[in-house]
Amino acid sequence: MLTMASNLCYNSSSSLSINTKPPFLSQQHHTFLSRIYPTLIFLKHKNQISISISDFRIRKHYSNPPFPLITSFKRREEEVEEMTIKSTVRVSDGKLMVKDKTILTGVAENVTETSAATCGPVDGVFLGAEMDNEDSRHVVSLGRLNSVRFMACFRFKLWWMAQKMGDKGSEIPLETQFLLVETKDGSHLESNSIIYTVFLPLIEGSFRACLQGNASNDKLELCLESGDVDTKTTTFSHALFISAGTDPFATIHNAFTAVRNHLNTFRLRHEKKLPGIIDYFGWCTWDAFYQEVTQEGVEDGLQSLSAGGAPPKFVIIDDGWQSVAGDTKENGSDNPPLQRLTGIKENPKFQNKEDPELGIKSIVNIAKEKHGVKYVYVWHAITGYWGGVRPGMKETEEYGSVMSYPNISKGVKENEPTWKTDPLAVQGLGLVNPSKVFNFYDNLHKYLSWAGIDGVKVDVQCILETLGSGLGGRVELTKQYHQALDASISRNFPDNGCIACMSHNTDALYYSKQTAVVRASDDFYPRDPVSHTIHIASVAYNSIFLGEFMQPDWDMFHSLHPAAEYHASARAISGGPVYVSDKPGSHDFDLLKKMLLPDGSVLRARLPGRPTADCLFNDPARDGVSLLKIWNMNAYGGVLGVYNCQGAAWSVTERKNAFHPTDSAAITGYVRGRDVHLISEAVAGDGSDWNGDCVFYAHHSRELVVLPHNVAMPLTLKVLEHEVFVVSPVKVLSNGHRFAPIGLVNMFNAGGSVQGLVYEDWLVGVHLEIKGCGKFGAYCSVRPTRCLLEDSVVDFEYDNDSGLLSFAIDHLPKEGHVHHVKIEL
Repeated sequence: MLTMASNLCYNSSSSLSINTKPPFLSQQHHTFLSRIYPTLIFLKHKNQISISISDFRIRKHYSNPPFPLITSFKRREEEVEEMTIKSTVRVSDGKLMVKDKTILTGVAENVTETSAATCGPVDGVFLGAEMDNEDSRHVVSLGRLNSVRFMACFRFKLWWMAQKMGDKGSEIPLETQFLLVETKDGSHLESNSIIYTVFLPLIEGSFRACLQGNASNDKLELCLESGDVDTKTTTFSHALFISAGTDPFATIHNAFTAVRNHLNTFRLRHEKKLPGIIDYFGWCTWDAFYQEVTQEGVEDGLQSLSAGGAPPKFVIIDDGWQSVAGDTKENGSDNPPLQRLTGIKENPKFQNKEDPELGIKSIVNIAKEKHGVKYVYVWHAITGYWGGVRPGMKETEEYGSVMSYPNISKGVKENEPTWKTDPLAVQGLGLVNPSKVFNFYDNLHKYLSWAGIDGVKVDVQCILETLGSGLGGRVELTKQYHQALDASISRNFPDNGCIACMSHNTDALYYSKQTAVVRASDDFYPRDPVSHTIHIASVAYNSIFLGEFMQPDWDMFHSLHPAAEYHASARAISGGPVYVSDKPGSHDFDLLKKMLLPDGSVLRARLPGRPTADCLFNDPARDGVSLLKIWNMNAYGGVLGVYNCQGAAWSVTERKNAFHPTDSAAITGYVRGRDVHLISEAVAGDGSDWNGDCVFYAHHSRELVVLPHNVAMPLTLKVLEHEVFVVSPVKVLSNGHRFAPIGLVNMFNAGGSVQGLVYEDWLVGVHLEIKGCGKFGAYCSVRPTRCLLEDSVVDFEYDNDSGLLSFAIDHLPKEGHVHHVKIEL
């Protein structure tokens, strides 16, 4: 039973002014509604929501001047005075200061500071260093971390990041690529005293930077490496960007905007075209078949899902379709030979027996023409295959492949010690000549496009950082490959069909101009019980960082699985693609129908799902007391998922994911309206008359509660339990009646169905545009006089105690259209 509890500890923190207030309904809807109701006042403009919510501010980008202002902490104060803009982030007397708060002490004298004034109106600075000796790897002390809490996104594997929280410099992991720091001064009751500081280690020239803690003295260190012993330097000026503010999400976004303006090597998520797959339900072959996938298996999977009322509109044919072969076994090794690509076309499993020349086009035609699939993707590694492209093959000799052996960085080796025996490290990889890699991608993608393929999942991306020896280093090699990949995707897949996978290094991220979707964490492992809580926590925290570059993809899952609903609800509120990897015949259709509509479309939330502000520095996987809350936005409200993720995490001592002792008792947490960070953006009109009240509708308990401003509601969850809430601002109408839309209440993201909302004050009515079909719900403080669907009066139910109004919408609207609902109060 949900109950209300006033709890001032959960008072919302103040935010930076975010000027993003739009109207929501599109011009097309203006025309339609004005024709029927010519005197309506239109409150929102739907087409602008992507600008207002996903992008805290959109500014014109300016290129960085060729001669930035650089100062050393050793230089005279009068030289510092010459800087045109003085940031509140500064180094003074060996301290990193943010306003009047000290973040780091004992900053080394060889650390340099560069103004960020040329990168736009952002409060921040770049740090670099002047080293005594030329080398390919440097470690610089940035000072001791003081009186803060931090959240770090670090690579626990070469391929993947996870989160780590703490309050000491020694606790910051190796290979930290994103660091968010909160000062301990003040509390949520004194929110103006809370400062959030973002540390973004960057690429500079041929070097890539990351952060790490020093276990012996609590100092934060900056590690810079080229990955090539012959690529050396002594001087850095823009290796680390530090920015600060009072709103964590705006501060992060503004920091990335400044870095984007400075580097001009990548684009932000809102600047990229999102592929069509993200608005539809899909199926991936990987966990269904692994590398044993066949054309017949693909068709069986599509048929099985469609027959149960869950038609996939996109399919990813994962690893197993390509032409590959292993090297000849030598020296009596017990290890199976690593497979390498031998040609760009499909293997015999995907060749039509009657017409072999048709190749993979055969299953593409079947998927689209027989099963109504809109998009077909296939998998390939960024180097062609796991073992690269096999040298000496006539079919691939034009690409100049040569054997190369990975050189793993020190930080990755320490975090992932199993690399020393990895088949790639032992057997090497056939690396396409960087000068010919565009031809390789273009020929591959041109063939796939001819076959009707709409996009590719490009895997194993981080391997490039290990192969830069003799080629100018890790950054240079990654740059060449990604520029070639971007050019080929742009040329061959007009829907920008590309998913980045195993790609969590900043070498790649800071060269991501084209790809708009990125896998957010390590895989869904259906047979590994330790992985499920870890997965949900990792995708949420990684999305804070990755979501600035691309739309995070929270991975496939099994709908018929002990943790299926736990995974499914998270995917539904993630804002990214929703797809399963079920074996044919192994499905939970009741669960699937909470995520997708009968036409295969989904109710996608509009942003990357991320932890709420009060969860940023708690550790919901390790601390034994915290629940994870994930927020996202819809056009006219928010969605809030709450998860118990305790009991398993990456182990610092074991260097792997592991269970750890935890109290098996349930944990109690609190939810409030302001947990949805941008909930005020969904308020009707200019929001000036909104008092902060929100309706909470719980998916599992089916309870509706109106939460006043600054009131928190407790809920209690055991490990692997969760709850999902619709959060909808309450509108007070002219006669004092109150209303808030909920949406299709049987869906995880019910509020995603509300596509239009107009209040009619003179007749006291509400007009809504609803996507899909099912049971519609809304909060009304009084029983409506009548409800209309299109122009027909419908029967409805009304609960006097809660104010829940509901009625059935029993059919889909025409394709591309919405249902028109009117509620008269």
